[in-house]
Amino acid sequence: MSEEKDPRVLFAAERTLLAWNRTSIAMIAFGFLVERSGMLMRLLHSGPPDEVAQHITVLVGLLFIVVGAGVAIFASRQYARLLATLKPSDFPDGYAAHWGIAVNVVVALLGLVLAVALFLAR
Repeated sequence: MSEEKDPRVLFAAERTLLAWNRTSIAMIAFGFLVERSGMLMRLLHSGPPDEVAQHITVLVGLLFIVVGAGVAIFASRQYARLLATLKPSDFPDGYAAHWGIAVNVVVALLGLVLAVALFLAR
């Protein structure tokens, strides 16, 4: 097989980036769910609120959100490093390979904004 115009490495890396993107979004969503479960437990509990359990759910939820944002940033960094190693012939003509990085960075920033907003709303 010829070495010219073989974008398989690029597309494999992009699929990996998208898989990490899905993972980071899932972690952020799960963190939001865990963080909000403390509120649900407080509403459903008939006795005095258990402050320790509420603090734990908030902390664990916020940690999931922050880790999800970190995963998005790390995946973007790894993808950018891989793009730098590819030859121009590995890219299809007119292909914008950096959009995946932009999407991951936006997901990370929105995740961090969500974590800050949830922390301040307590």
